[in-house]
Amino acid sequence: YPKKHHPNDVPEFYRLAAKSRGVFVNPALTEPFGLTLIEAAASVLPMVATEDGGPRDILKNCKNGLLIDPLDADQMGETLLDALSDKRRWRSWSNHGLRGAERHYAWQGHVQRYLKEIRRILGKQHKVRRVRPSKSRLPTIERLLICDIDNTLLGDRGALDEMLEQLHSYGQHIGLGVATGRSLRSARKILKENGVPMPDLFITSVGSEIHYGRQLKKDNRWEKHINYRWEPERLRQALEGIPGLRMQAKADQGSHKISYYIDSDKAPPIRELKRYLRSHDLHANLIYSHQAYLDLLPIRASKGHAVRYLGAKWGILPEEMLVAGDSGNDIEMLRGDTLGVVVGNHNAELKKLQGEPLIYFAEGGYARGVLEGLRYYSFMEEPKILKKKSA
Repeated sequence: YPKKHHPNDVPEFYRLAAKSRGVFVNPALTEPFGLTLIEAAASVLPMVATEDGGPRDILKNCKNGLLIDPLDADQMGETLLDALSDKRRWRSWSNHGLRGAERHYAWQGHVQRYLKEIRRILGKQHKVRRVRPSKSRLPTIERLLICDIDNTLLGDRGALDEMLEQLHSYGQHIGLGVATGRSLRSARKILKENGVPMPDLFITSVGSEIHYGRQLKKDNRWEKHINYRWEPERLRQALEGIPGLRMQAKADQGSHKISYYIDSDKAPPIRELKRYLRSHDLHANLIYSHQAYLDLLPIRASKGHAVRYLGAKWGILPEEMLVAGDSGNDIEMLRGDTLGVVVGNHNAELKKLQGEPLIYFAEGGYARGVLEGLRYYSFMEEPKILKKKSA
């Protein structure tokens, strides 16, 4: 990497290192605080840092790495090898670091600690009133099931009724969310038509919008997060006239989603489209699904990114979330540290996920496959992280 970076590029370097299962190394001789360590933790990147000053306190709070003597090169090498060799521990560090950064170094955590000290000094024992979204169960649930709608949640009426009955019998401890390419309005309509109770959350427009509860409160923080480098007008202009691409109807577009029909026999391969956009300094996440649709989202948006954001926001561990899907726009949601289920009627695009850990290929289709996944992971009992069985 160059010695000097543009500020907008730095977060992407952290994410690139995290995606390749690396670590952030800070071998400074002295480190008064360690802002870069906080940045790494917030980017789910574990750390190996100098055993001096701030890093000791940060590691104590975040529990996301190891400390080294920067003058002992041999010991530093052994520590780095140790940090990179244990994948399970790497995932644990990654999760702990994100939660620790949010709890101890975000503004909300800082304000809470400040107020706690003020109350202690003033000798007041009153409790700060917690403001929560109206009628939302997310602060209190233990586990969360998130399903794609079309051809996953819907498609088998009997299996859907059985699944809803099981969730209802479990009480208030398991939440239900949907993640779909549909707009919020379309998702609400199809669920109502099929008698599905209002979910605890909606991830819509392929992960570019999040809404909560019966009041459908929009997550504005998520919208602000994904707005980074999103230039929809320039993207539409760049793809105008590309063979095999045809714009979908206005109702299928979103403020952070550009949707096309794609003819794979005429259109360039997806990787070439990505390269073409990068050559114009344009950044987008290209989601190809059902061999017929192409969605352009902000680079930080997808169903998978939205699910991981929700886990961090509401304090739900990856192994306490089960996601289920059937098509290409579910790939990023199925990959990762959450428990994943691919239903039996899945699209051919998901075959490449076979053999990956934490992705179970069910034999049953639609909601029957979701039920099979719930049993496989013992999700209604005590969640178990198991490797995929052959379907």
